[in-house]
Amino acid sequence: MRVLITFAALFSSILLLQLGFGGVVPLDALSGTILGFTTQQIGLLGSAHFLGFFIGCWWAPRLMGSVGHSRAFGAFTAAGTIGILSHMMFTDPYAWAVMRMSTGLAVAGCYTIIEAWMQSKVTNATRGRAMGVYRLVDVTGNLGAQLLIAVLSPAMYFSYNLLALIACAALFPMLLTRAESPETGTAPRLRPKLAWEKSPLGAIGVVVSGITGAAFRMIGPIYGLAVGLEADRIALFLSAYVLGGAMAHIPIGWLADKYDRRHVLIGISVAAILGCGAMQAGAQGNIITIFLAAGFFGFTTFPIYSIATAHAHDFADQNERVELSAAHMFLYAVGAIASPVIASALIAGFGPGAMFAFIALSHVFLILFGLIRIRMRPAPADRTRYVHAPRTSFIIGRLTRKGRDR
Repeated sequence: MRVLITFAALFSSILLLQLGFGGVVPLDALSGTILGFTTQQIGLLGSAHFLGFFIGCWWAPRLMGSVGHSRAFGAFTAAGTIGILSHMMFTDPYAWAVMRMSTGLAVAGCYTIIEAWMQSKVTNATRGRAMGVYRLVDVTGNLGAQLLIAVLSPAMYFSYNLLALIACAALFPMLLTRAESPETGTAPRLRPKLAWEKSPLGAIGVVVSGITGAAFRMIGPIYGLAVGLEADRIALFLSAYVLGGAMAHIPIGWLADKYDRRHVLIGISVAAILGCGAMQAGAQGNIITIFLAAGFFGFTTFPIYSIATAHAHDFADQNERVELSAAHMFLYAVGAIASPVIASALIAGFGPGAMFAFIALSHVFLILFGLIRIRMRPAPADRTRYVHAPRTSFIIGRLTRKGRDR
């Protein structure tokens, strides 16, 4: 309870940020369809989001060092809110892509600041509880953002204004808290090569995670429309995916700590291919089978990022963990930037099932690469503890590194 009270302002801001900025993703897909955007143009919006996200991860630590946590948080929130409010002023897909870059920038920047603030306040005694509540709040906000789509009308001023108001409300807890703003530290360097040096399999796993998650999150609403779901049902469809992913981390984390993580990563990739097949089969059934398929797909794909990063951290020194987390975020963004454009083009050319064929193919590659790496290098004798790593910012490496002590 004390942890909850101590970080109440931060957790409140996280919840409101997820509800506001997270709701833009499915709303844009539905609105773009109504406004006559092509499937490829809607895919471009998803790629633009992750391009802004990557810029935010890189820029936020530097801006914090210049103006402090609170001012930087206010600047990023304002940038994202402007992006939301501008949507119905300029109903052009390429203008929307710029707006989505601003919301992606805001998400990465705000999360980086919040995680840096938490990192400066937690201790070894409170780190586990703080991270547990942090993940719970993050998942709750993510679920709430998907469910908001059930009550928001696409391509309407009111819908975007409401999301902007919720995002603006995230300013109050952070700016009015009596807690003293932490001192700024040295920003981590971005060294993408480090991820490959420590674990080629971990690096490829992170890229595949970016391909999978971005394709479904950004293009999933288009798939839902293509298989006959209404807007309110799409909200439940996306929520089933998020809920399935949230349920996976405890059992998959137990397996990843007990057995060779490469075997677990390969096994969960095989399950992800089955999840792609389930999505194909579910589209031919009733609404219950579609929801169950989405939940199973989330269950099998969400943990891949955490397993891949945990395996890479097994080979890292303690002073390399933050920069390794930064390198993983870069590789995740690489996969996530390209994926929505490719997935949307495949749907436009070959139908809704083509997206899952693309995702399945990426997991086939991960499986084959994993089998090769097993033959090339033995599993480490001394391993770090599995940690569910939210794909928010690389500052999370500082929060989790104590839990990875050997």
